[in-house]
Amino acid sequence: MKLFSGFHGIKLAPEQIIPGSFFITIIIGTILLTLPVSSASGEGTSFLTALFTATTSVCVTGLVVVDTYAHWSFTGQFIIMMLIQIGGLGMITFAYMIMLITGKKFSLKSRILLQDSFNLNTSSKLLAFLIKMFLGTLLVEGIGALMYALVFVPQFGVKKGIWSAVFNAVSAFCNAGMDVIGPNSMGDYRDNPIVMSVTMILIVMGGIGFVVWFDVLDKIKEGIKKGFSPSNVIQRFSEHTKLVLSFTAILLLSGTLYFFVIEYNNPETIGNFGIADKLVNSLFQSVTLRTAGFTTIPQENLTIASCIGSYLLMFIGGSPVGTAGGIKTVTAFLLLMNVRTYVQHRNEKVIFGRRVSEDSMRKASAVAFMGGLAIVVLTIFMSILNPVPLEDALFEVVSACGTVGLSRGLTPNLDTYGRLIIIVTMFLGRIGPISLIAFFSRSKPEANKLNYSEGNFYVG
Repeated sequence: MKLFSGFHGIKLAPEQIIPGSFFITIIIGTILLTLPVSSASGEGTSFLTALFTATTSVCVTGLVVVDTYAHWSFTGQFIIMMLIQIGGLGMITFAYMIMLITGKKFSLKSRILLQDSFNLNTSSKLLAFLIKMFLGTLLVEGIGALMYALVFVPQFGVKKGIWSAVFNAVSAFCNAGMDVIGPNSMGDYRDNPIVMSVTMILIVMGGIGFVVWFDVLDKIKEGIKKGFSPSNVIQRFSEHTKLVLSFTAILLLSGTLYFFVIEYNNPETIGNFGIADKLVNSLFQSVTLRTAGFTTIPQENLTIASCIGSYLLMFIGGSPVGTAGGIKTVTAFLLLMNVRTYVQHRNEKVIFGRRVSEDSMRKASAVAFMGGLAIVVLTIFMSILNPVPLEDALFEVVSACGTVGLSRGLTPNLDTYGRLIIIVTMFLGRIGPISLIAFFSRSKPEANKLNYSEGNFYVG
């Protein structure tokens, strides 16, 4: 707790403390992973490998340069799991949960920092939200681990089966995509209904955001208490919840159909599967691209057309105030809406009967632009310093920037420069390029006090 008190003492802004907390967590994780006790061989791990692993864990990305199940000991795997959990929920969140448990009071600065770490628009009932988020996370991960155990315990035995179930549940919920079950990720379970369904549910639950969770639960409780019909309950969802659920469903279903059609006859992916397995694995591919990183089919065997679809889904990612990365579903929808309103010559952007503020529209444009710019620049650097096929380099960078963790077999073969580029990309993807700029900048409110005459600019 002194760590954050120190931050306050030197008057750092929330947008500087949040990236700083992730950076410090990565450094601590790196040091722990270099220790001999963390590796299965009992020998120390190189600093760069430990740094890459700590970064991919804290940034809940899932790209790895060494096999998680083979290289790391139980201690190392436990450290990785804790880094994933901290990274998924945020170091700030964990720190303030400890404050809450120990009975320490929250200052106004603490509440503002916590509000910013959740990316919330209000601090109303913030502490109640924090408690529900932690309890909800533990409950969902616990149920997921129990379901996984039904498969893993009979296969691996009690000790490894339980550990694999717990690790996978945390990794799937936090959209990290790392596992300790073997070299093929989910490939050995692509026809197992329990493992496939539990993994997809955990990914979606973590990716839709805690705000949506609690709004749905509150409205269902209210509906049961007052006897509302299911349609009335849905109508009472907030506009944010309606947007996230509907747009998420559209992306998942369209992604499933896209991969089903494109990869239907590809023998290297789903071409030799039956119709049912083709549909299930296409759905899994659509789900995992929402920043999860688990895979049932070799990504390097995807067609170029599927790669293009993957770039788009990875770039969009999950939803706000959750464990997923990407520019987020709401951001992507606002961009589409901005185009539609311009074409239709409408002044206001309205979603589910609610007007979208101009500040939200500007933020969406800035997030998408900075995310896209980061991907272009980092892909150029990757192509120069670690020459690989463009589709593979772009896939790797988009995956890292969207904290997805899927790779076309490139990650383990990266040289030192390539690994450093991906480390930077994963960190950018977790905190956001805009947050990194804010980290080094100071706001200048006096700039908003100046009024200029309107200029005449020709656009398009």
